[in-house]
Amino acid sequence: MTQRVDLSTVMDRLSIDAVITGYAVAVDDGAWPDYRALFTADGRADYRTAGGIEGAAAEVAEWLSETMLLFPVRQHLIVNRRLDLQDLGGYPGDRARVQADYMNPMRLVSGPDGEEGSADRPTAPNFVSGGRYAFELLRTDDGWRIQGVTVHEKWRSLSDSLTAK
Repeated sequence: MTQRVDLSTVMDRLSIDAVITGYAVAVDDGAWPDYRALFTADGRADYRTAGGIEGAAAEVAEWLSETMLLFPVRQHLIVNRRLDLQDLGGYPGDRARVQADYMNPMRLVSGPDGEEGSADRPTAPNFVSGGRYAFELLRTDDGWRIQGVTVHEKWRSLSDSLTAK
């Protein structure tokens, strides 16, 4: 490989990492236009293993925008990213796959006794889930975009012993 190809591969890896981070930030911040912009025009998302839906990114964004109202505080942590770039005989291609583990702590709007919470003062219980994402990405004229993401939830926990600070 030439130095130019090596640099291109590093730039692709950094760009893809920025897309994956942007995905977590968009969901956590409820920035649904940003979420949709991370996908290709035919991009899809599959949240069925986490109790959600599967469909076109715009449809899933609409579902998330309603569902996430239950959780005014969210903080995705996406770690252990394994990135495989398409290899075209020593040159980077236009496809990539990312496998990444996640942990997603969230706070519910109302507590077990029905007390109301808000983004400034969410209530217990805490809801935490973890699992693995499988991302498929394409290089587009606008940069790397998600063609598909599948959530593989492995566990979840609901704890009412913690209180809001």
